[in-house]
Amino acid sequence: MDKIYRYFVQPQIDIKTDTIFGYELLIKQLTPEGWRLPKSFSEISTETTSKLLIATTKILGLKVDYCSVNVNREQLLDTRMEDAIIQSQLQLFPTKVVVELTEEEGPKKYSDAFLIPHLRKFMEHGMQISLDDVGTGDNSLDAIRCFLPMASELKFALQNFNSQNEDPDLQKKLIMWQGISQEYGQRLILEGIEDAEDAKMSSNLGINLRQGYYYGKPELLSLPGDEQYYKK
Repeated sequence: MDKIYRYFVQPQIDIKTDTIFGYELLIKQLTPEGWRLPKSFSEISTETTSKLLIATTKILGLKVDYCSVNVNREQLLDTRMEDAIIQSQLQLFPTKVVVELTEEEGPKKYSDAFLIPHLRKFMEHGMQISLDDVGTGDNSLDAIRCFLPMASELKFALQNFNSQNEDPDLQKKLIMWQGISQEYGQRLILEGIEDAEDAKMSSNLGINLRQGYYYGKPELLSLPGDEQYYKK
């Protein structure tokens, strides 16, 4: 039996206006236990991802400003995925597709100079670039510095830190990225907000753009004929 994948959508909230300003598309796999995140996104063929993305955005009548799609470096360089993302932008207009560059490692290493023209091509088609998980893993400031002038959005993930949200080191790092986002005129989205304490810290730091289970879990976006997959 072929593996079944579908996109789930998770809302991104602007607390200042109390509105949903965007959605992030998260791909999941149907397993005997229900819908689960794939063990590795690199295991999903580009052909499968691109077809699913096109089918999903075709029916995605979202009245939001932004729709984010996660893309790793291997997918970024694949022409089929590139074409699918461009077609998705045409289908979603005037909603902007945000190409969210993840830090997931692939089988090959690519230089930043090699990746930049591919990111610029998306920008030329009216899309925006987001840098995911800033401040953790491979996405340190030095590692993504060359991408900063191109990015319209930075995402800082609380779930990547084991410390409590009152940890001064965590808050210091978050304040640093808040300053960087202001310097470059970017949106800063704080994701991984799970409870009222996380929300309170966000408010104390003046971060209005948020994402996490506290505001809404990812919901299955079904395609025609998907009635048998509704059980999560």
